[in-house]
Amino acid sequence: MARVRTGTRAVGVVMAAALGATLAGCSSTGGKRAEERAAEATTGRAAVNTPRWTFAMVTHSGDGDTFWDIVQSGAEQAAAKDNIKFLYSHHKEGQQQAQLVQSAIDRGVDGLIVSLAKPDAMKDVLAKAARKGIPVVTVNSGSEQSKAFGALSHVGQDETIAGEAVGEELNKRKKKKALCVLHEQGNVGHEQRCDGARKTFDGELKNLYVEGTNMPEVQSSVEAKLQTDKSIDSVVTLGAPFADTAVKAKEQAGSDAEIDTFDLNAKVAQSLEDGDLGFAVDQQPYLQGYEAVDLLWLHHYNADVLGGGRPVLTGPQIITEKDAAELQEYTKRGTR
Repeated sequence: MARVRTGTRAVGVVMAAALGATLAGCSSTGGKRAEERAAEATTGRAAVNTPRWTFAMVTHSGDGDTFWDIVQSGAEQAAAKDNIKFLYSHHKEGQQQAQLVQSAIDRGVDGLIVSLAKPDAMKDVLAKAARKGIPVVTVNSGSEQSKAFGALSHVGQDETIAGEAVGEELNKRKKKKALCVLHEQGNVGHEQRCDGARKTFDGELKNLYVEGTNMPEVQSSVEAKLQTDKSIDSVVTLGAPFADTAVKAKEQAGSDAEIDTFDLNAKVAQSLEDGDLGFAVDQQPYLQGYEAVDLLWLHHYNADVLGGGRPVLTGPQIITEKDAAELQEYTKRGTR
């Protein structure tokens, strides 16, 4: 796959089709039960005259995860352009996610987009999709299992490579002791990020497991670590919402540690510009959702498969203070 340089890291090139009419993209789940949460794209003007196929996206997102709002927004935009009826649902637990995939299969969807944060729970249900002849694209998590599970392509960043980029960046910043904060136990991608960083980091990196659905607990756990070990000079969070919490923990602990994070949103971009964060690792979630829908559409329309059996990479890209201002236009509208 051809590669280009963006910032300090190499990023896989993904060819995106031209945007058609816009679709307002916002993942609002309200107070409904997880298994009932489904967003359906029904507005916007299609740029093609192909049949109105139905694609379902089922992710491992928890409630209120802004990262997945961005993924969903990109998918909805592509669905509107491609004349696709788009269904979205999510659950953070693997078994419940698999049940949502089964519901989509029972509904007779024409294509599936799934994340594989907990691949063991998804293996059997994706085998059922294959037997039904339903094409699958995996997104974000599970690049190693994607092909074995029968998916056409995987769209996302390689989590190990992303972690290695973090380790290299910490070296450039002359850090010696880092804390890697994992907010979702059992998520193989999170383990790969921390392991990748540990592989390239010349200093010491330790994992800290927290319950990501309980922000006060996350803050107190990070704060306790920083209070008891003043030699920690970097804290790496694995999701944008946790970066601000780590900043608060640092302030309460009276620590000088630098806070860095995976993923980008408007708050992270502003915090980078303000100097509250050192750097962020962007994997372009909007592009992940957009390209996943486009790949399924292209497969139905033209039997196309992108990637040649390898993941279609959307990251990593290291974002620093100097990059943040340029990206704020996009983070504020919710597409970066």
